[in-house]
Amino acid sequence: MKLSAVILAAGKGLRMRSDLPKVAHKVAGKPIILHVVKAVREAGIDDIVVVVGHGREIVQEICSGEELRFVLQEQQLGTGHALMQAEAAVAPENTILVLAGDIPLIQAATLQQLIDSHRQKQAAATVLSVNMQNPSGYGRIVRDKPAAFLRIVEEKDANEEEKKLKEINSGIYCFSGRQVFSALHSIGTSNAQGEYYLTEVLELLEKQQEPIGIFLSDAEEDIYGINDRLQLAQAEKILRQRKNRELMLSGVSLMDPASTFIDSDVLIGHDTIILPFTLIEGNSSLGERCEIGPGTRISDSIIGNEVKIENSRIMQASVSDRCNIGPFAYLRPETTLQEGVKVGDFVEIKKSTIGTGSKIPHLSYVGDATIGQGVNVGAGTITCNYDGKNKYQTVLEDRVFIGSNTNLVAPVRIGENSVTGAGSTISRDVPPHTLAVERAGQKHLPRRG
Repeated sequence: MKLSAVILAAGKGLRMRSDLPKVAHKVAGKPIILHVVKAVREAGIDDIVVVVGHGREIVQEICSGEELRFVLQEQQLGTGHALMQAEAAVAPENTILVLAGDIPLIQAATLQQLIDSHRQKQAAATVLSVNMQNPSGYGRIVRDKPAAFLRIVEEKDANEEEKKLKEINSGIYCFSGRQVFSALHSIGTSNAQGEYYLTEVLELLEKQQEPIGIFLSDAEEDIYGINDRLQLAQAEKILRQRKNRELMLSGVSLMDPASTFIDSDVLIGHDTIILPFTLIEGNSSLGERCEIGPGTRISDSIIGNEVKIENSRIMQASVSDRCNIGPFAYLRPETTLQEGVKVGDFVEIKKSTIGTGSKIPHLSYVGDATIGQGVNVGAGTITCNYDGKNKYQTVLEDRVFIGSNTNLVAPVRIGENSVTGAGSTISRDVPPHTLAVERAGQKHLPRRG
């Protein structure tokens, strides 16, 4: 059985009250639609078509690295109309998985179970259903006496008895491609919304005595859609709980999972400890036996093994094994710390490489610099890298010792084994094995008054 998927992502999402299309909003660190795409791929489907409409350029840009195909729904005339737009893009002999692009909690296992049920029953169509204690807002599954599929009724079209039903339509289906597109051309818009309901396809196929399957899932959370910011926050909470559980079961310690926020794509090695009020974002990767936090934020960074980071901000940086960072350090983009580096309190580093075993312990700014091995940078040191127009490089060779409160006026190079005196402003290159001192002479003047 060849599989294709059609993800319906053309809606604007008016209740989000946003300039962004609904599926572009982020949850657990990435856009809603990318969670759906990931689940579909993990369920074994690579041929994916996305139906776009409002904000299509934004959606296509978000999905640009995913090798998807896109079709346009100019007017939003219902789910049936949306699937019609994909007819030319999908091979009619394929089995088609159809789902919305705004369900970031969907998991591959649930989709795979639906596909397996559809295959086993050799159905023309299979709908994924869930029993809900509060089914308000969802279409209801109506069964006949032998508990077989009869129809799906949308809530706005349901009578009082139908509204009491607990089994709801998830909006996730498997179809025979040839049969679903044939049926789509026969449905109309005689309903409360004046739209083409995809659910009418199932009723039409049932009347044609085609086999219609219902896969009743117990994964209620999986089908939650996002319609407003409240639901977005609820989905965020669930996804982060799932991620925290996954990490703890893999050998990562979270001192307080409720105050630890880790994006869905983050990787963390075993025996790493994450302390409270820590946020790890994007495509970050952390090694083994680290201690991170409290109060630390790491974004799109690579952290090695046995690294300690306390109360610090790390952004698009690379940190090698056995580094010690913080408290209150700031590593900005394109910063690389080699093995065993110490970066202490109130140190900011930007676009610089710090060599093995070097130390920047206190109150320093290092920008556009290359620092060798075994260098010590004294408290209050500044690389003066900007002249108002251009940025310039500072180079500190191996085993350099920079005295406290030194200004290094770039471009400048300090040769290996050299020392700068405390309080110096160094604006010329310093040869290796040299003591460089630049200070005005101390004067003693009588105090008046």
